[in-house]
Amino acid sequence: MNNTYYNQFFEIGQQAVNFNLYQIGLPADDPVYTLKKVMEELDFSGLIARYSTKGRKGYNPIMMFAILTYANMRGVKAVDRIVELCERDIAFLWLSKGEKPKRDAFYDFINNKLNKEILEGLHYHFIRLLQREGLVTLKSLFIDGTKIEANANRYTFVWRGSINYHLAGLLDKVDELYSRYNTLITEAGYDKKYGLREEKMFVIEGMDRVREIIQKNRERKKTNQKKISNNTILEIDNISPLELLKLQTNLTKTAKGENLSFVSGKGQQKSEIQKLYEEIEECGNRLLKYQNHFKIMGATRNSYSKTDLEATFMRMKDDHMLNGQLKPAYNVQIAVENYFIIHTHISNDRTDYNTLIPVLEKHKDAFGKTLEEVTADSGYSSEQNLSYLEEEGIKSYIKLQTHEKMKTRAYKNEIGRHYNMEKVEEGSTRYYLCSDGRKLIHERTEIKRQNELKRTFEVYACSDCSGCTLKAQCLYQYDEERDINKNKIMKVNEAWEELKAKSHENIQSEKGILNRQIRSIQTEGHFGDIKENDKFRRFNYRSSKKVYKEFMMYSFGRNLNKYHKFIKGKIKEFEGKTSEVAA
Repeated sequence: MNNTYYNQFFEIGQQAVNFNLYQIGLPADDPVYTLKKVMEELDFSGLIARYSTKGRKGYNPIMMFAILTYANMRGVKAVDRIVELCERDIAFLWLSKGEKPKRDAFYDFINNKLNKEILEGLHYHFIRLLQREGLVTLKSLFIDGTKIEANANRYTFVWRGSINYHLAGLLDKVDELYSRYNTLITEAGYDKKYGLREEKMFVIEGMDRVREIIQKNRERKKTNQKKISNNTILEIDNISPLELLKLQTNLTKTAKGENLSFVSGKGQQKSEIQKLYEEIEECGNRLLKYQNHFKIMGATRNSYSKTDLEATFMRMKDDHMLNGQLKPAYNVQIAVENYFIIHTHISNDRTDYNTLIPVLEKHKDAFGKTLEEVTADSGYSSEQNLSYLEEEGIKSYIKLQTHEKMKTRAYKNEIGRHYNMEKVEEGSTRYYLCSDGRKLIHERTEIKRQNELKRTFEVYACSDCSGCTLKAQCLYQYDEERDINKNKIMKVNEAWEELKAKSHENIQSEKGILNRQIRSIQTEGHFGDIKENDKFRRFNYRSSKKVYKEFMMYSFGRNLNKYHKFIKGKIKEFEGKTSEVAA
């Protein structure tokens, strides 16, 4: 079966006569010839293995992959448009050898045959070919991300803050129902008669904080101040509709013992037990709905779309005035070397902090420990990311978030900051000298945990700041009456400061300036071309799995276009101008 597909598509052992007519109108330098040349080098055994050797043979999987790839090279992603091109376009007819697959055949191939592992395998095989030809080294990556709108209705949003607000009101109602239940069973004597006991309402950790913010927002509304976001993460395991079900079971047992039937319809008088039962049931259903919302969002998101549960609402820069809307979108990451997209990564995280390590892990899994340096903008500057690079022995060319601020006079005049003080080490004693010449001596070490990251802070304190004329400039939000006896205390994460200093030194070097030029030209150039020229601003598929495949196919097509331009001499490796200062 393998040989049949290969022989059929690549015309091995045949004299190709019948379909040469399709080449008459094709330019000699058409990218379709480059595509077919590359296809001959790739290993399609994994894809072909997904086809059965029994029964009627379908369309050649190599041909189907080639058609989809060529469509992406031409900037065509819609399946209906590809079907039309297979009937009319001479390059597509040449690839398909006159066959005309319909939309069902393409959807079956994309959804059932071409899975993530096969697509990544073909992609990385092509990258290896580029490495052999000297077009990439796989030792350096230039990383950036952008937001692309999801295929979801922009008005189907679910917000954590809104759910928290309504949950607070619902829990007040539930608390009232518990009181009514306890009053009912004790006053009517049902507790002794049926062995029932008073029930206590469940407690949800974090609700006190939610109610506090709700109250603050009500006060701020009176003075037309902006609302505080109410995105507290709640312990959803404690949101227990099962506790309410226990109350309903007890009420059903009581009603049966009292020979009370639950009635419905016009003119029927409901008992107090039935009224309470139905109100508890309504609250239980609402609790289940809110619990489901929290489960879908998880602990890392504050919103999602009902039509694509994995899409997060993000701020999109839409027009020339940067007036954007909150739309359901995915955070798309690319890692580039010499204009070629080496890796892609799809995330529903609104920021770039948590996307760097997954990309680098993909590189290590695909190519081993070949990576020597990474260049990225300040959106990736975090202690977790720089620590990972340090542990893996990868040189960091990541711009700090304070990069621009560090150039200003105001930054250098912040006398209360440790970086504007002199650090002194005398034997086992460590201290900072402030602008007034007083010592802030090391007192203790504090360890804080943030998710899986352990952060270590060294605490320095001055024993006596009385009489200091620079106190107002040194202490944060200084108040003369409140802080008259206050002494300076400073917490410094020295490991983080050391990592930042190394990265900053790297990006200020001649190599760092060149790398920043390459990153801004190549990665941001890709996104500019993708969004403006190819009009790829919205995905066609839903769910992160399908979105990833869609963007991977598109990246494969872009890489082939770049390869075609390289071999035709239309582009060459960027050398940069190190004499110019990069931003």
